[in-house]
Amino acid sequence: MVEQAKEREVRDVATLKALADPLRLAILTALMRRDPEPLSVKEIAADLGEAPTKLYRHIKQLEQCALILVAETRLVSGIVESRYLAAQHSLRLSPDVFADDDGQDRPEALGAMLAALDMIRSDFQGHFRSGRLDMATRQDGTRSPGKFAHFTKRVRPERVVRLRNQLDSLLDELAEEPDSTDEDAVDITLVALLYALRPANGAEQQ
Repeated sequence: MVEQAKEREVRDVATLKALADPLRLAILTALMRRDPEPLSVKEIAADLGEAPTKLYRHIKQLEQCALILVAETRLVSGIVESRYLAAQHSLRLSPDVFADDDGQDRPEALGAMLAALDMIRSDFQGHFRSGRLDMATRQDGTRSPGKFAHFTKRVRPERVVRLRNQLDSLLDELAEEPDSTDEDAVDITLVALLYALRPANGAEQQ
């Protein structure tokens, strides 16, 4: 039985580059979504609607970065077939990946974040069009579990820190909580993006 980490904090360039590719990110997400069921390359390809031959090099790169692992092997028509699991249940980007101590920005971190946002957009659009999203007020007047909010606000630095800590606590709680096996359990997606802007060049600090 292979052991998966509850969460992995990504801080190295090689893993960021692996996550910056939309197809590799989709492969990893498919495995995390189907966890704890290991999948073969053919099964992953079927889930993504891609040709298996298109996935092999991406699978190899994800394995080299320890984002996925071989859970088991079996003999199929005389060929050894590997079945994969995600090596972790969730991922976070370390704040270190955004550091620019050497005066250079971190394009790998930006690439990983943009690939994730693009995938979330695509998934949301697909679920919306299929009618699977549960976001509207129900006929009995109860609120749906879904929520969308987007706003900007000017706050003091200590308020930003307090808000970030609250988000960290919620994410830590979810990471520690096992998946529900109840019949009425539902799949959720939680996206958290909080950022503060430094003053523009030449602007006075207020």
